[in-house]
Amino acid sequence: MSFTETTTTSWLSRLKGALARIVIGFILVIATVVLLFWNEGRAIKTYRALVEGAGLVVSVDAGAVDAANDGKLVHISGPVTPVGTPGDDTYGIRADKAVGLVRNVQMYQWVEHSESKSEKKLGGSEETVTTYNYAKEWRGTDVDSSQFRQPDGHYNPERAVDSADFTVETATVGAFTVAGDRVAALGSEKTIVPGPDALAAFRNAMGGQTVQVQNSLLYVGNDPRGPQVGDLKITYRRIDLASASFVAAQRGDTLRPFKTSNGRELFLSAAGDSTADEMFESAKTENTVITWIVRAGGLIGMFIGFAFILSILGVIADVIPFVGSIIGFGTSLIAFAATALLGPIVIAIGWIAYRPLLAIGIIAVGVLIAVGIVALRRRSASPSPAAPTGFGRPTT
Repeated sequence: MSFTETTTTSWLSRLKGALARIVIGFILVIATVVLLFWNEGRAIKTYRALVEGAGLVVSVDAGAVDAANDGKLVHISGPVTPVGTPGDDTYGIRADKAVGLVRNVQMYQWVEHSESKSEKKLGGSEETVTTYNYAKEWRGTDVDSSQFRQPDGHYNPERAVDSADFTVETATVGAFTVAGDRVAALGSEKTIVPGPDALAAFRNAMGGQTVQVQNSLLYVGNDPRGPQVGDLKITYRRIDLASASFVAAQRGDTLRPFKTSNGRELFLSAAGDSTADEMFESAKTENTVITWIVRAGGLIGMFIGFAFILSILGVIADVIPFVGSIIGFGTSLIAFAATALLGPIVIAIGWIAYRPLLAIGIIAVGVLIAVGIVALRRRSASPSPAAPTGFGRPTT
């Protein structure tokens, strides 16, 4: 099921849009400069906090709480025991001896897909042909059918049940108490089949709709083989965790975030038995990965910002489409060059601001290497003294 829509945007309208993009572009460039600078500070502060924590951490026996370690950064490993039972009280589903319970709900609903093709016309206008396709799909999130280009005949009802997470309030690791959500985040999930009581509760809540068990899930609808819009698939998964390791501040018999000298908080966790060194190395690796992801995102955002700022040149030249395409390609190269120049400068300034001694040392090493290369090239380029020539016998 699809339909096609053709729209034409005049050259003046495109020009107004390009002017608006200039403003957005400047905002993007400024925002990404701030983001890149902040990211360097975040990465350096996090690294320093991890180095400090690695030097302070004390590995203790999880089986007993030693009051002498109160307030210290401690590392423990041990068996996990949930305090209480996580459950979906609305429908009477509980997971004994688990640290958490997950209710996942998917609804069969209309989804809009669109594909557009644009063509520039002589005079600077642009014609866009958009094809809209509508298909029925299982989705875990609600699709707002009122925002469809063609909402008639593609109505999505409001889902009767939403996805939800349920965790124990606390769990113990040996003699220590840890917040339930921190423990549940480390566990592994396993699908459970709702019992007769849960099935009856769902039937009552669904207002007479057909509810049945199909392949370890609850199906709300008449026929799983021929789903209708509004049908639901409800899956429950329990979260189990046998043992875990933590690095955190000891406060009585509980574990809390540890504040380092630069204000960063440390609370490291891992499933199973891990040493303190392993956990700190893993945290450092994670910090590096996050740093590069933010750098990449910031540079991409900066490129888009410069491209937006320069896009007006391409729109002006689009009076002759061929010329506009050439100008557009050129502005993309300029945007890339500007990003390649400004991005590293911002990152370098961040390093200088947050780690001045290291940054100055790196710069000094770079200058010395450059001076050495220049000196070697000059020496190799200078002429060597000419050897004496002659044909007679040497004089004595």
